[in-house]
Amino acid sequence: MQNNKRVLKGTHFEMGNWACTEGAIAAGCNFAAGYPITPASEVANRLADRLPQVGGTFLQTEDEISAICSAIGASWAGCKAMTVTSGPGISLMQENIGFGVSTETPLVIVDVQRFGPSTGVPSVGLAGDIVQVARGSHGDYQIIALCPESPQEMFDLTIRAFNLAETYRVPVFLMADGFIGHMREQIVIPEADQIEIKQRKIAEPAESVLDRQDFLDVNVAPMPVFGRGLKAHVTSSCHDEHGMRNLSDPAVMHRYAIRPIEKICTHRDDIIQVQADCADAQIALVTYGTVSRSARAAARLARKEGLKIGTLRLLTCWPFPDKEIRQVAEQVDDMLVLENNMGQLYPYIKAEAAHACHVSFLGPQTLGQIHDPEFIFSHIKELIA
Repeated sequence: MQNNKRVLKGTHFEMGNWACTEGAIAAGCNFAAGYPITPASEVANRLADRLPQVGGTFLQTEDEISAICSAIGASWAGCKAMTVTSGPGISLMQENIGFGVSTETPLVIVDVQRFGPSTGVPSVGLAGDIVQVARGSHGDYQIIALCPESPQEMFDLTIRAFNLAETYRVPVFLMADGFIGHMREQIVIPEADQIEIKQRKIAEPAESVLDRQDFLDVNVAPMPVFGRGLKAHVTSSCHDEHGMRNLSDPAVMHRYAIRPIEKICTHRDDIIQVQADCADAQIALVTYGTVSRSARAAARLARKEGLKIGTLRLLTCWPFPDKEIRQVAEQVDDMLVLENNMGQLYPYIKAEAAHACHVSFLGPQTLGQIHDPEFIFSHIKELIA
């Protein structure tokens, strides 16, 4: 049943890419740009259909570079904006991901990841872009990245991605993969008034831009929006708190680089989410995304055998949940890191946990395939033996 065009209230049986689109529209998205790419095209196709129904705009661009540039421009014009792609598109977007970070632009980037490198296998899911989205652009910076494990979370975490983008003025990634994007499950969409929506803080008029702080605020400066009668300086070059370009003052250069990082790190406890079920566990299975489903199934198998197995799922992979990992590491004897790749977060996890427990990695038995719970369970028994 539908209560308005933005929120399709009710229970649905749909794919994750459909749920992502409906989450974006429920969150208030009114502009999206993209270029067709498997396995993300269903998001773009549905946005092209749905956004005009709610007074929004979908723009199919000539490539992924144009898509992210269009979304950044729309955000500065006051839109809640997004783009959607897969791994090759993320590679093309990297320079402008850095631009979005530098200019503190609210933006959601949906990455329905696929098997790579290069063109790879478009129809097969792989969590291959996890480090790329955080480290692929040049310089030092922080972004936010969320990792859904189900079509329901494609809806829920897309809304959260928009809320975080608007709250902290930063690009936020939804790190799905082809398995979740094309998976069909029950999705429950609540009433519109039950969905928490964050709006960005808009800068108030002032006599001069020098009377406002538009950038480099650890607690997030209100954002000037084009077309609202405000003059503003927006540049990706080194700039001060007013947006004024400055390439010579060491103090300005330091603030330009460090404060957007501090903005995320200072609020990390409000951003990072994990799910820990490790009470009395001997081994913790550390996961994110699709493989989390297999990890829980393997943990259930192990518990039936009387083994003390827990799970730690990272809903947020960036900023990196270092404190949460250390806390669990100090409770267990072993950590087994499960990733649908060759171990992209494993070095980060091991660096935080190895002081307290043994840390090892287990990729899928066949790369590009979802972990078999029995395969994970057999490895658990080897660890305990």
